Amino acid sequence: MQTHLFLFFYCYICVSLFFIEGAEITTYDEFSTLLSIKSSLIDPMNHLKDWQPPSNATRWQSQLHCNWTGIGCNSKGFVESFELYNMNVSGIVSNQIQSLSSLSYFNISCNNFASTLPKSLSNLTSLKSFDVSQNYFTGSFPTSFGRAAELRSINASSNDFSGLLPEDIGNATFLESLDFRGNYFVSPIPKSFKNLQNLKFLGLSGNNFTGKIPEYLGELSSLETLIMGYNEFEGEIPAEFGNMTNLQYLDLAVGTLSGHVPEKLGELKNLKVLELWKNSLEGSLPLNLGRNSPLQWLDVSSNSLSGEIPPGLCTTGNLTKLILFNNSFSGPIPSGLSNCSSLVRVRIQNNLISGTIPVGFGNLQSLQRLELAKNNLTGQIPIDVTSSTSLSFIDVSWNHLESSLPSEILSIPTLQTFIASHNSFGGTIPDDFQGCPSLSVLDLSNANISGPIPESIASCQKLVNLNFRNNHLTGGIPKSITNMPTLSVLDLSNNSLTGRIPENFGSSPALETMNLSYNKLEGPVPSNGILLTMNPNDFIGNAGLCGGILPPCSHSLTATSHKRSSHIGHIVIAPSMIGSNITTKIGLGGMGGAGIVYKAEIHKPQITVAVKKLWRSSTDIENGGNDWLLEKSTLKRKVTSNFTIFFSRGYSGRFKLNIDLELLDLQQH
Repeated sequence: MQTHLFLFFYCYICVSLFFIEGAEITTYDEFSTLLSIKSSLIDPMNHLKDWQPPSNATRWQSQLHCNWTGIGCNSKGFVESFELYNMNVSGIVSNQIQSLSSLSYFNISCNNFASTLPKSLSNLTSLKSFDVSQNYFTGSFPTSFGRAAELRSINASSNDFSGLLPEDIGNATFLESLDFRGNYFVSPIPKSFKNLQNLKFLGLSGNNFTGKIPEYLGELSSLETLIMGYNEFEGEIPAEFGNMTNLQYLDLAVGTLSGHVPEKLGELKNLKVLELWKNSLEGSLPLNLGRNSPLQWLDVSSNSLSGEIPPGLCTTGNLTKLILFNNSFSGPIPSGLSNCSSLVRVRIQNNLISGTIPVGFGNLQSLQRLELAKNNLTGQIPIDVTSSTSLSFIDVSWNHLESSLPSEILSIPTLQTFIASHNSFGGTIPDDFQGCPSLSVLDLSNANISGPIPESIASCQKLVNLNFRNNHLTGGIPKSITNMPTLSVLDLSNNSLTGRIPENFGSSPALETMNLSYNKLEGPVPSNGILLTMNPNDFIGNAGLCGGILPPCSHSLTATSHKRSSHIGHIVIAPSMIGSNITTKIGLGGMGGAGIVYKAEIHKPQITVAVKKLWRSSTDIENGGNDWLLEKSTLKRKVTSNFTIFFSRGYSGRFKLNIDLELLDLQQH
């Protein structure tokens, strides 16, 4: 019944249009047009459920459609706005939309349209704002938008449009915002764009533009934001960009631009954001950059820039992000940066910066990240850094820093990551871990530190990665480390640690990787938990360690051998599976210096064997397999007359170690 009523009323309106005169004709027409448009849409969420004719034709009101979802009318009942923003709508934009002759605001952004746009859209000469962004529209962008004399904004970003940008857009001289980011448009950029003297925003990033950036864009005197990154532009940045005196935001990141950064960019008095990262730019930054503008964000990382960091970057006190990493900047860190209270991030790692770390960074209450790694910094970490209440990430690794670490450095309440490896600090590890509620990564490897590992380190209950490798640490491994609830990676290798491995390591709650190699540890390796699955190389270089996954300790070797000789007649040494004869893994029999020993049954003949899967490290590969062969010959010498040893031909993991089958018959006589 409802369907018949809808069709009746729709036909009634169409016929009535031939007979009714005056203003009612237009409102009926637009009412009908909207119903036609709806018939081309897919509305799975039923947002447009109120787009229906009245239940009785005699109750028609001229502005009924003006109350429908997404529809707005002017005082005469003409449709002025069509806004279906973020309604999960798809389908086709009907050609009938051109009949809405008073339409000024059209917005169907953030939906699922995947069709082409009708060319008839260009007949909407009353348009002021057109937004089809964040859909999947394909094909070319409609031409003749230049006929809309009052058009102020076009947003077609984040679609799949392709081809050329329409030349006639340059005729829409009142345009203030033009956004074509995130499509597949190709060069050239229309020369007519230089006519858009009221344009404030131009977004062309994330397309397939190539060649040189047009110099005539520098004639857009009203432009405030220019975003052209993520294209394939090449050549130099046009010096004419320095003429855009109102420019606040310039983004040319991720391309193949080369040459120098124009000195005139440093003279722009309104510049707030400059993003030039990941290009092939060289030379120095403009000396006056930031000195006369409210610069907030500077990112020129991953280029080939050199020279000193401009001293006036924070003259106006607005700089929040300074990102200069992966360049060849030299000279000192400007002292003005350590007094820049607005800074949130300082990332100047992997340059040639020299001198000392300026005093003052610890007093910057907004500073969260301080990344100075891989430079030529000397001196010490300023003591004032320990008074920070905001730093969460500090990386000063791969420098030439000396002196001891500030004792309170690890007690910064917000600190999550502290990396100071590959320096020449000297001194000991600070014994003040009581105030490290957030610390998750601590890397002091290759830092020339000595002395014991503090027991208080276990107070860092969120620590995940702890790396003290290649230092001069002495004393034992604190038992408290074994109870750390989140510790996943522990590296204490290449030190002078003594004593035994704590028994509880095997049951550490989160431990996944541990390297204790090249110390002076002794005694049995605990045989529980994760310690049963570790690579023996993680214990190498400790002459006093034995047992567990290492060769048996001397006092238990005789008893262990006697026990095994009464139950097992063969030992099979195999880099991989030795064949289909092994059918059942009964259990873990033990571990040896080069592999894990399993107990298995062989059907033919009916015997029980010990299967040893040999480890083969990368070091052994480099040595031509000598460690593996040594293990093989050692077992031959140690074997008693109660064993048969099979050395099978096979593969050891991905190293493909081939060993010919040998049989040494030493069975009982």
